[in-house]
Amino acid sequence: MKPTLFVLAAGMGSRYGGLKQLDGLGPNGETIMDYSIFDAIRGGFGKIVFVIRKDFEDDFRHKILCKYENHIPVEIVFQSLDKLPEGFTCPADRTKPWGTNHAVLMGKEVIKEPFAVINADDFYGRDSFEVLGKELTGAGGGKNDYCMVGFRVGNTLSESGSVARGVCGVDNDGYLTTVVERTAIECINGEIQFTDENGKKNVLNENTPVSMNMWGFTPDYFDYSEEYFKDFLRQNMDNLKSEYFIPLMVNELVTQKIARVKVLDTTSKWFGVTYAADRQGVVDKIQALVDAGEYPEKLF
Repeated sequence: MKPTLFVLAAGMGSRYGGLKQLDGLGPNGETIMDYSIFDAIRGGFGKIVFVIRKDFEDDFRHKILCKYENHIPVEIVFQSLDKLPEGFTCPADRTKPWGTNHAVLMGKEVIKEPFAVINADDFYGRDSFEVLGKELTGAGGGKNDYCMVGFRVGNTLSESGSVARGVCGVDNDGYLTTVVERTAIECINGEIQFTDENGKKNVLNENTPVSMNMWGFTPDYFDYSEEYFKDFLRQNMDNLKSEYFIPLMVNELVTQKIARVKVLDTTSKWFGVTYAADRQGVVDKIQALVDAGEYPEKLF
């Protein structure tokens, strides 16, 4: 059974200004997402599902979906504030989306096979899709055995400023023990460092695995997510900024010993447009990969 790629594309990209999912960065106007889809097809994925907001469906179908239709089956699901479990109503003054794991829940009705989750606006690289596709293809009908791609932190930095990353703890068997969100990670005088909640400087080895929101799940993950989301809503309904994130759910399942998450190493270098100033660097990096023969000049 071929795994499905689930692309989180409902965000607006507030820091970047505009719909960065639709920004053409490749030599023929390709988006970052186009490269992910191309790599996923090469990596053995059999279907793509996008979660988007209803209000840019026309734009998305016109600019994005039509490219893939002859290459791989595609489906769209929608994330909206009022898509909540029975018995819950969205507060009238809430404008912020419910977060990445709420977006994942939107795929429950259309995804029945092992699946990967990625961000639309991150360039993950060919090797990461190969590694993840191979792991998920072997997942079969198993339950409670998940995986994630652990990027080496040194391969995920931005030249334009500091970054936030989920720094992973891994046991001797290669399974995730914790994901701790660390902000303001940057390379200073040759050292990759961040300041923790106590104001203490911490140095990270360049090969420390970090989460770039590239996960592998089996469909039972939807059921856990739905149940936990109800608890989350009971506790956070009045907090208009609260968000239900994937690492929150994963941490819960790992610490409760309900599921385990294998951390997959990759040599891929991540890059993305976190800041508007990153854009030209991304254009140059993609062109360099095309020049090196990693990708064709025109993808689709």
